[in-house]
Amino acid sequence: MPGNTFIIQPWCMFIRKLIIILLKTLLLLLILLALYALAVWLLPYIAVNKEAGNPNSEDVSIYIKTNGVHTDIVVPVKNNRMDWTQLIRYEHTDAKDSSLQYVGIGWGDKGFYLQTPEWKDLKFSVAFKAMFHLSSSAIHATFYNEIVTGEDCKEIRISNVEYDKLVQYIKDTFQKDAGGNSIHIPSTDDGYGATDAFYEANGKYDLFHTCNTWANSALKACNQRACLWTALDGGIFYQYKDR
Repeated sequence: MPGNTFIIQPWCMFIRKLIIILLKTLLLLLILLALYALAVWLLPYIAVNKEAGNPNSEDVSIYIKTNGVHTDIVVPVKNNRMDWTQLIRYEHTDAKDSSLQYVGIGWGDKGFYLQTPEWKDLKFSVAFKAMFHLSSSAIHATFYNEIVTGEDCKEIRISNVEYDKLVQYIKDTFQKDAGGNSIHIPSTDDGYGATDAFYEANGKYDLFHTCNTWANSALKACNQRACLWTALDGGIFYQYKDR
């Protein structure tokens, strides 16, 4: 019997230590999640470039547009500052309609874009890779004939100099081949419309760098009103609630 005591006791101590480690790890994760949730809730209310925007400036009208989940930056397809068909081609869409005047540009996780047209299609593997910086990213572009403003779409008038900064920010997001061309991602039956196209992008999606973080940073890049940081579209639109 004494021999058995010496055999069992070390195992009891090991299991006890393991349980303590697991409990501490769980507590740490809960604390980190709570801090993240606090940041998601609080930081969007802290504005940067509060005084930005000149309502009398009519150089360029851009738009922020949300589908209820993520924000796109909508720009004219062509003006005297930028021709977006150099990177985003009409022929890459199913419609191939070259009469469309605006293009919405968003950045996000490639798996989400190409494998998850609706939330019901979301797979755990896709979500896990997206949250933890394990997947690649893509640009989602959508052509429009006209833009209707409302709660889900706000107009922002910016100067030509500010627009140039926005153009550079977006252009830098595109991956390019050796010839400097954007890299189109062919897609079929992706659940999107006939005026959508996808391109390889720089950067990786994670909990701290989301599609809305990218759009918020785009506004910062051209010196427009934005959040200190946001993971959600609501933070961006909160800054433009009076428009």
